[in-house]
Amino acid sequence: MAASASLRLLNLLPGPKPSSERKQSPKLSLHDRGRLSTTAPAPLLLSFVQSVPLPTTIAAGAFAFSLPFFLDPQDALAVEGQFGILEGRSFAVIHPIAMGGLFFYTLWAGYLGWQWRRVRTIQDEINELKKQVAPAAAPTPVPAGADSGAPRPPPLAAPAPSPVESKIQQLTEERKALLKGSYRDRHFNAGSILLGFGVLEAVAGCLNTWFRTGKLFPGPHLFSGAGITVLWALAAALVPAMQKGSETAKNLHIALNTVNVLLFIWQIPTGIEIVYKVFEFTKWP
Repeated sequence: MAASASLRLLNLLPGPKPSSERKQSPKLSLHDRGRLSTTAPAPLLLSFVQSVPLPTTIAAGAFAFSLPFFLDPQDALAVEGQFGILEGRSFAVIHPIAMGGLFFYTLWAGYLGWQWRRVRTIQDEINELKKQVAPAAAPTPVPAGADSGAPRPPPLAAPAPSPVESKIQQLTEERKALLKGSYRDRHFNAGSILLGFGVLEAVAGCLNTWFRTGKLFPGPHLFSGAGITVLWALAAALVPAMQKGSETAKNLHIALNTVNVLLFIWQIPTGIEIVYKVFEFTKWP
C-alpha cells in the first residue's frame, strides 16, 4: 500500500520537457534498440532527475520516505488509523511524562515563592523588634565650671546586646542571605514557564485522548486537570495586584496554588490508571 502510494507520487512530479524543445533522436533498428536497452535507463533517469527543481526533489523525497509511517501504521493505532502515528503509544506517553515533570516543577516554584515571601516578612519582623529596643542612655554632661584637671571617671563598657537586639542581628543576616538568592526573579520565571507549558500540555492531553479513542471521558482525571489549568490562570492573573503591594492578592495567590498542588496530588492515581490502559490498547510507535 505504501509502496504503491509512493509510486503514484512520482507521477505528480514534472516530466521531461515537451517534444518541441527536445532534439529529434535518430531512428534505430530493432537490433540497435535491443543493444541500447541495457544501457539507456541510467542516463535517462539521471536526465529526468536533473530536470526536476531541487526543492521539489527534496520535498518529494521526504514525503515519499515518511509516507509508509502515515499510511500503514495499523499496529500502532488504537482507532482505525485516521490520524496516523498520532494515535500510537509514542505520543500517548508524552502527556504523563510531561505532567509528572510539571508536578515536581510546581513544588519547586512554590519553594521559590515561599523564600521570596520570607524576604518580605522578615523585614516586618525586624521593624517590630526595633520598636521593643530601649533607647540608649545619653552620656552625663560635664558642668561648665568643673575643674578640667580633676580626674574623670573611666568610660563605661558597652553593654551586652539584649535578646531582642541579638534576634534583630540574626534576622538581618538571614535576610541578606535570602536576597542573594534572587528568589523574586526566579519565582516569576518559574511561574511563567509553569503557566505556559502547563496549559499547553493540558490541552495536548485532551487532544491525544481524542486522537486515540475518538472521544473524551468525563471523570475525575479530566475535571481535576481542567481545575488545575484554571487555577494556574487565576494565580497568574493576581500578579499585577501583587506587584502593587496588595496583601489580599498575595494571600489569595498562595491559597490558589495550595489548592492546585492538592488537586495535582489527587489526580496522580487516576493518571496512572490511564497509563496502564494506554499500554494495554496501543503499541509502539
